[in-house]
Amino acid sequence: MSALPAESWPERSGAEEETEQEIRRRILRDVSRPCTVDDWLALPDIGRRVELIDGSYVVSPAPAAGPALCAQRLSHILLAAAPDDVEVIEAANLRVRDEGFIPDIVVGWAEPIIAGVLALDASDVLMVVEIVSPGNRKRDYVLKPASYAAAGVPFFMRVELEVPGGPLVEVFAAKDGEPVPVAAARAGETLSLIEPYEVSFDPADLAGPRRRGRG
Repeated sequence: MSALPAESWPERSGAEEETEQEIRRRILRDVSRPCTVDDWLALPDIGRRVELIDGSYVVSPAPAAGPALCAQRLSHILLAAAPDDVEVIEAANLRVRDEGFIPDIVVGWAEPIIAGVLALDASDVLMVVEIVSPGNRKRDYVLKPASYAAAGVPFFMRVELEVPGGPLVEVFAAKDGEPVPVAAARAGETLSLIEPYEVSFDPADLAGPRRRGRG
C-alpha cells in the first residue's frame, strides 16, 4: 500500500506496542462513510495486514510461525509446477469487486505481478490460497470463498492446519459465481490438480519437520 506523508501519522517509540484497537482508531479516524478500495490502497504501511471488507477495515496481526511456514512451503510447491507465464507470490493486495483482500498466496499471471502493480485485479489471478487461523476462520470458510467466486477468481484453495489428520487442503472452483469443491486431501494423501495447472503434493509437506526432497 502507498504511504501517506510522515507528518500525517504520529511517531511512536520503539518500546510502545500498539494494540489492534489503537491501530483501528488511527486508520479509521475521520472516516464517516464506507471505505472504498481507493481509500484502502491509500493506507500507509502500519505493520499489520489490513483488508477492506464490506466497507470497513479489518486488521489482522502478522501470521504465526506455523501458517507462515505453510505459506512458504506451499508457495515453493506451486511455483515449481507453474508454467512460465505464471507467478506465485505471498500477501499481495487483491481487488475483489468493492473489497480489498490480502490472500496468503496468490497464483497469477506473471505480467501484472512483474510490473509491480499496487493491487491485482480478479482477472489477473488464477488461484488464491488462504491458510486458516483462529482469528480468520469465519472469513476463510464463509466470506472469502463466496467473494472470490463471485468476482470470477477461478480457484480458491483453503489450508486448515489444526484439524485431525491435518493439514487439510481443499480446493474450490468458481462455477456460476459460486464456490464448488473439486479436490481435497489430508496429510498422507496426494492432492492432484489439473487446473489451473498440473500440480500434486502431500499436505503433510506443509507442516512439521522438513524432509529431504520436500517442497
